[in-house]
Amino acid sequence: MNRIQPILISILLIVCSFTASAKKLNILVITGGHSFDEKPFFEMFNSFENISYISLLQPEANAQLGTIDPKIFDAIVFYDMPKTIAEQDKANYYKLLKLGEGMVFLHHSQCSYQNWSEYKTIVGGKYHEERNSPQSSTYQHDVTFTVKITNPHHPVTRGLKDFEILDEVYGNTEVLPSVTPLLTTDHPKSSKTIGWTHQIEKSRIVYIQPGHDKNSYFNPNYQKLVRQAIEYVAAKK
Repeated sequence: MNRIQPILISILLIVCSFTASAKKLNILVITGGHSFDEKPFFEMFNSFENISYISLLQPEANAQLGTIDPKIFDAIVFYDMPKTIAEQDKANYYKLLKLGEGMVFLHHSQCSYQNWSEYKTIVGGKYHEERNSPQSSTYQHDVTFTVKITNPHHPVTRGLKDFEILDEVYGNTEVLPSVTPLLTTDHPKSSKTIGWTHQIEKSRIVYIQPGHDKNSYFNPNYQKLVRQAIEYVAAKK
């Protein structure tokens, strides 16, 4: 697993500027704010032959986004779930979006920043944590359901057919009407649309709702989905 402390980010950026390869994508993977199966999660990224990654941990990661050079890092994968965010850190997101940095949001990253209203316009949807409200979203662990591919010709889903997965489902989530659905399911405990893409500013965005634990990380269809999502958002530049 490739990990760094925030204090080393400046050194890393210099090193990466000399080692970046045109054939290999260099990405950031941001975690923190929610527990997960770390070893199998990063094993999935280790298996991506054409992708090298560096992991940053929240809350320090948000501050480091302001130093990211899109010429060095091809995409950012968010698998984090922080509760709060500073105004300057919000600005860091928009700076990267205006520069065309591709972003992939996985699973619980949809639940981040409940009080930052603009965040859902970046991700393309929101899990609502309000209690005792008609708007409240729901979750259920260890559900076997079918992931349906809405467009098998899209670069994110190319080569994939409908597949079964054991994962956590989210119900009653908000999906913005402006997104392009990529994945759906008909499981009664889940929202229908569970994966999509859209563009904000100059950046391509992909959100994939499955991805709770090793049952997803080791699923070859899920691995292909994540890898192709990274390649798709990175290709914008």
